[in-house]
Amino acid sequence: MAIFKGAGVAIVTPMKDNLEVNYEKLEELIDFQIKNGTDCIVIAGTTGESSTLTMEEHAKVIKEAIRFTAHRVPVVAGTGSNCTATAIQLSKEAEEYGADGLLIVTPYYNKATQAGLVKHYGMIADEVKTPIIMYNVPSRTGCNLMPETVAELVKTKSNIVGLKEATGNVAQAAKTMYLTDGKIDMYSGEDGIVTPLMALGAIGVISVWSNVAPRQVHEMCMKFFEGDVAGAAEIQLKAQPLIQALFSEVNPIPVKEALNLMGMEAGPLRAPLCEMGEENKAKMVQIMKEYGIL
Repeated sequence: MAIFKGAGVAIVTPMKDNLEVNYEKLEELIDFQIKNGTDCIVIAGTTGESSTLTMEEHAKVIKEAIRFTAHRVPVVAGTGSNCTATAIQLSKEAEEYGADGLLIVTPYYNKATQAGLVKHYGMIADEVKTPIIMYNVPSRTGCNLMPETVAELVKTKSNIVGLKEATGNVAQAAKTMYLTDGKIDMYSGEDGIVTPLMALGAIGVISVWSNVAPRQVHEMCMKFFEGDVAGAAEIQLKAQPLIQALFSEVNPIPVKEALNLMGMEAGPLRAPLCEMGEENKAKMVQIMKEYGIL
């Protein structure tokens, strides 16, 4: 059984003005998501600024998200690292706290060969029992998890069950589905091509867009699953300007700005991320108004 099916939100980590994690706001954001149909909370990923959380904060954010969610929907914890030992430590902690799944990005900066990726994910999988979703986003990591490697890992490690596919390469996604005999739980990691990937067998999305429009993302997925492909495509296409605005600068700069504009008080960003440029912000404001969320 899949960890979740449908719309998983790659939720932001709200900050106070002094840049401490704002746990009160995190609880409010999780409640907002669940009340609006989100099928899974994905905590401490890229959108959650995991790269600038301390190890202690990273663990606490996951622990508190699990507590706030209170089993209403699954929680998937981002526990990846460019260091295999660190990824193992984070994964063990998340498992101890009760995470329903682990989202583990490929190693970044030091990268890895395909053989290194097999070893990396294999070592993590051997240390935990919690289901693992691999995360392939080569535009950020400089490391591409190839379909053959995905297939090897899925076939040899029983708790490696999923892939967040964020290459933007539909042909690669199709090859991955083919080589895994369609037995991998694939999630789109690109908000702009969720319905095309579901047509290939993906079972949902891990979404930035869902931070500001959870009901729409959930409904898009449900319409597709119910056979209303045209209805799902309509929701997908209507959101294209908003999705482009949310990625007009490095994620999560725009989505945090969007949440702040909506009065959700997501707070500032930790350096080296900076505030959104005024020109892009003005464009996003107009698009949010036209979309109906501002």
